[in-house]
Amino acid sequence: MDKTNRLNTWKRLLRAATLFWVLLIGFNTPVRALDGATGSHDPSTLIKDGSKYWMFTTGAGIYAAYSTDLFRWTTAPKSVFPIGTWPSWINQAVPGFDGTFWAPDVLYMNGKYYLYYSCSTFGSPRSAIGVATSPTLDQNSASYKWTDLGMVVSSATQTDINAIDPALLKDSNGRVYMTYGSFSGGIGIIELDAATGLKKAGAAVVHVAGGSRASWEAPYLFKEGSYYYLVVNRGACCQGVNSTYYLVMGRSTSINGPYKDKNNVDLRSNGGTRILSSSGKYIGPGHFGLLRENGANFVSMHYYDGNDNGNAKLDIANLGGSGADGWPFVTRDWVAAGRYRITNQNSGLSWDAWGCTGVQGQAIAQGTYNNLTCQKWDFAPVGDGAYKITNAQGGLAADVVNCSASNGAKLQLWPYLNNNCQKFKIERTADGAYLMTSLTGTRVIEVPGASSAAGTQLALWDQNGNRGQRWYIAGAGARTSGTVTKAAAPVLEQPLEAYPNPFTDRTTVQFRAGASTPAQVRLYNALGQPVATLFDATAEGGREYQLTLEGKALPAGIYTCRLQLDGKTQSQRLVLVK
Repeated sequence: MDKTNRLNTWKRLLRAATLFWVLLIGFNTPVRALDGATGSHDPSTLIKDGSKYWMFTTGAGIYAAYSTDLFRWTTAPKSVFPIGTWPSWINQAVPGFDGTFWAPDVLYMNGKYYLYYSCSTFGSPRSAIGVATSPTLDQNSASYKWTDLGMVVSSATQTDINAIDPALLKDSNGRVYMTYGSFSGGIGIIELDAATGLKKAGAAVVHVAGGSRASWEAPYLFKEGSYYYLVVNRGACCQGVNSTYYLVMGRSTSINGPYKDKNNVDLRSNGGTRILSSSGKYIGPGHFGLLRENGANFVSMHYYDGNDNGNAKLDIANLGGSGADGWPFVTRDWVAAGRYRITNQNSGLSWDAWGCTGVQGQAIAQGTYNNLTCQKWDFAPVGDGAYKITNAQGGLAADVVNCSASNGAKLQLWPYLNNNCQKFKIERTADGAYLMTSLTGTRVIEVPGASSAAGTQLALWDQNGNRGQRWYIAGAGARTSGTVTKAAAPVLEQPLEAYPNPFTDRTTVQFRAGASTPAQVRLYNALGQPVATLFDATAEGGREYQLTLEGKALPAGIYTCRLQLDGKTQSQRLVLVK
């Protein structure tokens, strides 16, 4: 049964009510850490306009939400189309349309935002995809206005590629493509006119996956190196905790395929390598989108929250550049297992087992980094983006005192007991910092009062966007024992970052220059010998540099990438696997 048949009464009522409900209570709801934004179903690719990131989702009039950091989301005051209204052409193309738009996607080109949306009715393959443009997404701007351009594609019979679930790709050569489809005829790709955003004259729909009413829908295309990757949903959506959605992938050297999986099976012949399935509370992940930002790959999806009655929520995961087999992979982990220094964005001070003995009950506080063993922390993923964090001196775990979920609950060292008060969900923000949420609830680790005083014990608090709740996670450097009385060289506020890490053939190394000054980025092997210079010039102030490190000529192993800038030093440990 195709998507239009499977969108049962539960989903219809949910989607019709979602926007009204969010608008009614959205501004009175306590801010929560990102374990999903309630009411987010079929999210678009995340996109930035000015200082805000936007997502658009299924809903009456097309629901919109925004964030300044990719972590804390706010409901926009307006839907794209005023609720209860829609472009008049839809009435003829899709008789019975009720104003609930499905699965939008957005692309910026020609100085405008192009928003593609689906129109359909339950139980019918008669569907259409339309597009509207606006010069800005900022609803407070005088320029904000959506102008509908009309229909892009349509479908009428069960053998057609169902005209829902659009996703856009602007290729490196400037050509624009849309992939779309569902049960019925499967998944198709069509070229669009890059000047108008509509179907290119003479362009034909190319069938690339599924067909014969098999469970394929919500496709997405992205390019990595010389390959185009097609991500598609299989299984059943829209049934809360009973949903069976999962993601599969294929790739091709041609935009029009054929797309084949890791076993060389064509996606038109039921191929597709599974890349993400239900796990823990994350039931039925679906509707993949990709935002590349500041050296990171943010994957947007929805899931049905197994801890909240199966409500659909936003999830932001991580796309690894390539795994050991050369294929990209999706994970909720943002930090590779390893030893790190954790530095507060506000104070510049680092996690410290205060007293430096590493004994049970010792406070975890912030202190001036002196490269001590007690200031180094071992990260071990425990699933779905959560981590066990242990101190390098003594091996005891970061622990919330008395397993409390309350505001002000303090952090200490304790033997690892594998409970939620010793596990922390780590999520990356847009500026490269991280937030760490205790699995005891929804509260994040912070420096109380945004203090800059050394010795302040870390604690939990409601997420509020304060810099005292944000952390940089960087390589810990060489192991040191004993007492250090002289402070180490000052460390840059914006740390050196590299992603993916570990990497197989290449990684992107990035840094930001605060002022125009000589800079050098070098790579050292495990013996401390320089093996490559990535940058050696004057860095322009306020500019972010993204450098590519090719690992093909290097042996597998552990390396240190070191930035020297304005008399300051920052290092990042890199792991090359082959």
